[in-house]
Amino acid sequence: MHAFLKGAALALAMTATPVVAQQLAPPVIVIVDMDRVVNESAAGKQAATEIQGRITGIQSRANQLQTQLKTDAEQIQAGQKANTLTGPALEQRARAFEDKRQAGAAEIDRMQNELGRSRQFVIQQITTAANPIITAIMRERGASIALAEGATLQHGSSLDVTSDVIARLNTSLPRVSTTPPAQPAAQPGQAPAPPR
Repeated sequence: MHAFLKGAALALAMTATPVVAQQLAPPVIVIVDMDRVVNESAAGKQAATEIQGRITGIQSRANQLQTQLKTDAEQIQAGQKANTLTGPALEQRARAFEDKRQAGAAEIDRMQNELGRSRQFVIQQITTAANPIITAIMRERGASIALAEGATLQHGSSLDVTSDVIARLNTSLPRVSTTPPAQPAAQPGQAPAPPR
C-alpha cells in the first residue's frame, strides 16, 4: 500500500508539471541585426570613412614599397647581365634587397594589424553603447529575450528593432574613436598579444 501511494504521488506530480508549464506566458522576443547597427549608425559610418582613409594609405605605402623593390630587382638583374655585379658585391646587393623586402612586408603587416585593432575597437564601442539601448527597448516592449539577427532562421519584421536601436544610438553615440588603446608591452620571453 505504501508503494502504491508513492507511485500515485509521483504520477500526480508528473501530470501537474505540464499544467504549470502551460500557464506560463510565451516569451516576447526582439531581434537586433548588429551588423546593421555597426554599419548604418552615424558612429559606424564616421569610423568607416576614417578606416577607409587608412586602407588607402596602406595600399599607397604597399605600392611605393613594391615599386622600390621592383627597381632594385631590375638593377640587380641588369648588373648580373652586364657582369658589373658579381661575387661579394652581388651577394651584398641580394642580401640588402631581401632585408628591404622583409622590412617592407613587416611594415605592411604592422599597419594591417593596427587596422584590424581599429575595426575591433569601433565594434566594441558601438556594441557597448548599443547594449543599454537594447535593454531599454526590451523593457518597453515587455521582451524577455533579445536575439542577434544571425541567430534566427526566420522571424517576423515586427520583432526586428534594429532601426530603433540605430536611431537611438545616433543620438547617444554620434562618433567613436578609431584609435585603439595601446597594447601592453610584451614581457621578455612572452609573445605579443594577438590583435582582437
